[in-house]
Amino acid sequence: MPNRQLTSESSVLLLQLTDSHLFAEAEGTLLGMNTADSLRQVMARVMAEQPAVDLMLATGDLSQDGTLESYKRFQEMTASIDAPHRWMAGNHDEATVMADHFGHTELMEQVVDIGNWRITLLDSSVSGSVPGWLADSQLTLLEAALSGAPERHHLVCLHHHPVSIDCKWMEPIGLRNADAFLAIIDRYPQVRALLWGHIHQHLDRERNGVRLLATPSTCVQFEPLSEDFSVDRVAPGYRWLQLHPDGRLDTAVSRVPDFEFAPGFGGSGY
Repeated sequence: MPNRQLTSESSVLLLQLTDSHLFAEAEGTLLGMNTADSLRQVMARVMAEQPAVDLMLATGDLSQDGTLESYKRFQEMTASIDAPHRWMAGNHDEATVMADHFGHTELMEQVVDIGNWRITLLDSSVSGSVPGWLADSQLTLLEAALSGAPERHHLVCLHHHPVSIDCKWMEPIGLRNADAFLAIIDRYPQVRALLWGHIHQHLDRERNGVRLLATPSTCVQFEPLSEDFSVDRVAPGYRWLQLHPDGRLDTAVSRVPDFEFAPGFGGSGY
């Protein structure tokens, strides 16, 4: 599993990359931004700042066009992170392509025990749909993961936001059965944090003692607290999370420095 020897007394460093929106073609753009180039810049930041990652999480929308070539591109571009990698699908991904070509590998494993923590990665994607939904099989997996390790601290990851982020246009495209998801979370006090992507912006809140974390995209950012669709000019980035054996969690977002971007709306759309 991890590349270094970890025990229940170890602190664990996680890296989250999300919403890279890669294309089969290296020159593919989203809202005027070359997504491969922006991921390349984020990766340069990662390699400069994080020499000893224990686990990398890619929390959905790895691809914009759902092609096998885009997933291979993501795999190649993130290969320099010398740690186990785990992926999950987002609304722009083709979950069947991911499963057919990577489902037999560790990349798609949904439960990871590392240090004194258990990390559960849920598939909230629905083919052809922007909003998310956790199928009964995913809710069952979540309940089993939580009940099966009461002695561990838990981090639960998904692509779609399960709570309001006070961004009116994104309200309808979050997790549609969030109540069922949160009802399970509320039954297990060992859950320390929920982590997601999808919203292309930073968020750090708390609900019932559980940390709520969302992370900037490695490409285009969305304006927080906006009523209508709006692109932010802030730089792309990633999140690191330090998981301590006593259940404490330290985390921050790091963005690409000196990044300039003028949104363009004649490209591929969102």
